[in-house]
Amino acid sequence: MNRRRQKKLTRKLVTAALLGDAPAATALLRAGAQPNTPNAEGTTPLFAASVHGDAAVARLLLAAGAAPDAESGHGTEGTPLCAAAAWGHLDVVRILLAHGADPNLREDGGTGHAPLDWATKDFQPHPETAAALIAAGARPRNV
Repeated sequence: MNRRRQKKLTRKLVTAALLGDAPAATALLRAGAQPNTPNAEGTTPLFAASVHGDAAVARLLLAAGAAPDAESGHGTEGTPLCAAAAWGHLDVVRILLAHGADPNLREDGGTGHAPLDWATKDFQPHPETAAALIAAGARPRNV
């Protein structure tokens, strides 16, 4: 497949993930879109699905081989697990953990926030999400 076509498929896959369009994502993966390839802005399809809380698309991308810990956005967006935790998308958090996402992996190349940091933020805490992360082995920052 030529590079131009792959870029187009990638752009469409990230858009499908943002919109929660599982049928479109399925068709794009069948057409050769790669689940780990970021778009021009650096956004990975799995990050897009995770930040918007779309469990069906996240599950589909992981089944297609998306890496659960791949950082998105050239260091400006973070990991799928951090995104899902920040917004309290418990179903997506559970799916990512079940597919091997590291509950202690910090964003920004290991220097930023961990998923538990996001789930326990004062301005928008998500206690059920935090509990799921702790059950999966997440450790508070001071430990």
